[in-house]
Amino acid sequence: MLEDKRDGWKALIALAPAMFFLVIFIFFPIVNTFLLSFMDNFAWWPGAGLWLFGNTFDAFPSLGNYIAVITDPIFIDAIVNTMTLVVISVPLTITVSLLLAVALHNVRFMKGIYQTIFFLPYVTNAIALGMVFNVMFSKFDNGLMNQLLALFNVQGQNWVGADGATKTNMAIVLIIYSLWNGLAFKVLVFMAGLASIDKQYYDAARIDGSTKMRIFQKITVPLLSPQIFYITITSFIGAFKMYTSVISIFGKGPFNFGGSAGNTWITIVGYVYKVMRTDTGKAAAGSILLLIIILMITGIQFLVGKKRIHY
Repeated sequence: MLEDKRDGWKALIALAPAMFFLVIFIFFPIVNTFLLSFMDNFAWWPGAGLWLFGNTFDAFPSLGNYIAVITDPIFIDAIVNTMTLVVISVPLTITVSLLLAVALHNVRFMKGIYQTIFFLPYVTNAIALGMVFNVMFSKFDNGLMNQLLALFNVQGQNWVGADGATKTNMAIVLIIYSLWNGLAFKVLVFMAGLASIDKQYYDAARIDGSTKMRIFQKITVPLLSPQIFYITITSFIGAFKMYTSVISIFGKGPFNFGGSAGNTWITIVGYVYKVMRTDTGKAAAGSILLLIIILMITGIQFLVGKKRIHY
């Protein structure tokens, strides 16, 4: 009994630093934002502190912020835009990264160099990478993508310009960016999983005359299911929080509520940041709705994934 108590204290001491930062930077902001989302006409007062009720405000609890957000056509458009990116980019990135990991796992010559090349995007600043994509997809004829199109006698496109880029063109750029930027970490995780698979499974399958495709479907994918499940969860969460890539590629054009660009490709997080400048309560309601959407999607994935994971 005494030993158990000592172990309990050791665990608490080990967890204390992490719990301290979680409370300060995660739990506290969530609670504050949740309370703030029910306040109308709220304003932060200088010197009043960060806690919601430490401020003097002329506000009252209501569902007005949530009703305003849900009925806002720009927020609806942000949901559609974000869901489009999630539905297309996440499955595509996972599939491509899994195939690349399998291919790299079977490579013998210069394997380390290939792994380093695919890992580079993971250590590259997202803003810098977005600026590179902005140049590559320049609307002018000297842009790399338009030069490639010119080789096939195809008219160049306005991919990222705020003065006429179509929603489809912007989506293509964002999906390619998400694919390239997300490969590094996913390939790394899948290769770690492949290295842990016992080679006896593959040897037995080859003796039985199984094809490479059947080995991939019946051995590789099932034994990588924990890694696939983890990557799927984190990829969906990351895609729903997409904001930095849009800003780095397109600039602030897609987040201006008006003008020629309008809200061409605003995401949910972009909507929250934009509204926060003028209506803090409405922005808080939008962020809570985003949290609810992520929790729902994650919960569904956990329910479905439990039946398909093989440890």
